Amino acid sequence: MSTRIADYGMLADGSSAALVDRRGSIDWMCLPRFDSPALFARLLDPEAGHWSITPTGRFDVRRRYLPGTLVIETTFTTATGAARLRDALAVAEGQRGHHLGLRPPHELLREIEGLLGEVEFDIDLVPRPEYGLVRPLLRLTDGGARTFGGPNQIAVRSPVPLEAGEACARARLRVAAGQRLGFSLVWAPPEVAPPKPTAPERVTARITDTVEAWRSWEAEHDIYQGPHHDLVLLSSRVLKGLTYRPTGAIVAAPTTSLPETVGGERNWDYRYAWIRDASLTLEALYHGSCLDEAVDFVSFMTSSAGGSAGAESSLQCMYGVGGEHDLTERVLPHLRGWRDSRPVRVGNAAWAQSQLDLYGELLNALHLYRERLGQLHPEIQRFAAELADTAARRWTEPDAGMWEMRGEPRHHLSSKVLCWVALDRAVKLAPRLGRHARTESWSSERDRIRAAVLERGWSDRRQAYAQAFDSDELDAAALLMPLYGFLPANDERMYATIEAIARELTEDEMVLRYRTTGDPSVDGLTGKEGAFALCSFWLASALAQAGHPDRAKALFDRVAGFANDLGLLAEEIDPRSGELFGNFPQAFSHIGLINAAAAIDQAYGAPPHPNSSRSQ
Repeated sequence: MSTRIADYGMLADGSSAALVDRRGSIDWMCLPRFDSPALFARLLDPEAGHWSITPTGRFDVRRRYLPGTLVIETTFTTATGAARLRDALAVAEGQRGHHLGLRPPHELLREIEGLLGEVEFDIDLVPRPEYGLVRPLLRLTDGGARTFGGPNQIAVRSPVPLEAGEACARARLRVAAGQRLGFSLVWAPPEVAPPKPTAPERVTARITDTVEAWRSWEAEHDIYQGPHHDLVLLSSRVLKGLTYRPTGAIVAAPTTSLPETVGGERNWDYRYAWIRDASLTLEALYHGSCLDEAVDFVSFMTSSAGGSAGAESSLQCMYGVGGEHDLTERVLPHLRGWRDSRPVRVGNAAWAQSQLDLYGELLNALHLYRERLGQLHPEIQRFAAELADTAARRWTEPDAGMWEMRGEPRHHLSSKVLCWVALDRAVKLAPRLGRHARTESWSSERDRIRAAVLERGWSDRRQAYAQAFDSDELDAAALLMPLYGFLPANDERMYATIEAIARELTEDEMVLRYRTTGDPSVDGLTGKEGAFALCSFWLASALAQAGHPDRAKALFDRVAGFANDLGLLAEEIDPRSGELFGNFPQAFSHIGLINAAAAIDQAYGAPPHPNSSRSQ
């Protein structure tokens, strides 16, 4: 059996991420970027590499993020004593505040500290670059080990002698109360000199410096002061940890192919920057912590699209974290998958889909951060205007929808609503768009979209707004209508839709995206999926806006309660077992938590956010 997804915690350094489980095993790590081939991939196959520091006998575990950080502290208690393991992806030494994540050293730091008695540990280092394909030549060195050959250099320092195995290194040690033992692993490309890991005696200081770096970032970005303060702060740190600092890209999750159901085919690579996810991440950071990422994100998206959003532009729904356009999807047949859930995919074919919602998400982000962006550069003015013009021209087309369905294109209601958002925000931005503003034509087309949605999006049979024009299927994306200001939540038809979703599109009160019957005609895929954490938070937000804060809070508490012991949420939840599914941790889920917390606070009469609301 694979390790439960909920048993993992995320480490991050502003360029990449690693997952460590409750037993002290690093089972997933991609260096030097989020989307680099994994060095450790036991997450997806027991033979695909790991680095474990685990007590030899039976033990109890407690763990936490050190306050204000993404540094994990795991305390093991055994029959003979207790010891603490601290794990961190290092940031540049002395880095503080908004600079967090720039120029990371691509180094994993691990420290064992004896607390009581003695604890015996097994150290098992099994590097398997390129998703487990490579069994590297590994040689012991003075004070550690290093690999040779292939597209990576990996060097390790250890305070105890290592024994070489077949493409692995091992050790057994005892740590006594008061003793500290530091380990380090550093990555470098093959064309540079061999990398030098941090010496064991300096690991404590480097972890402490990384802790202070994270705390300095949080101290500068602690905006939200409501009753869900700790949850919002943690979610904000997670979103910061999913940001590729060199470009401003924000990944949807740091993993690939964690399935939506055991054994299913709905296994996707989320290590890329979706316009939708990134713009919603900015909105959550706006409520929860940080305004600074907006400038980097707008620059990343504008430059990735070639500064244009028109007919000849290279605007896509998603990009690589460096701005790459070609994210061709392929299968890794040598990997078994988490709990034998094949296929394991890298790349994502959705990059070539038509998704009309992205115009609204981008323009909403530009509008939300209009003051932070200052005087808009002429190329940003033109880009914003082309986004609006393209939404006005294309809103009548069918598309794959925001859920990236792989069946036939449809007239998805959410895509139409987001095109309305694009034009609505463009009209409000018009005074800042100079000669590019076309207020009258944008206003006219915005009103046409609204009329079409109100007429063709309503299902008489369901007595609710449906998934697509002239259909009767429900879709949680209809909850975006009040959240983006298309209709107030207490509008008669909108409120009926909220109640229909709460009644008919839930399992144990948790919201599904839409009903999957196993029929590929629904979305081009077989199998089912679990409840979507984001959609459940959307329902909580909509209930709050509709004047039901107690119901909203009860649902919020239920969804947030499925987070693991570190406070992390995956994409989906099995509400019956409480097990987490899908890629992890998921930006969407933490976005939903932050925005729902803000909506519930406002429904209870809390002062409005110090900046503005999403639909202002």
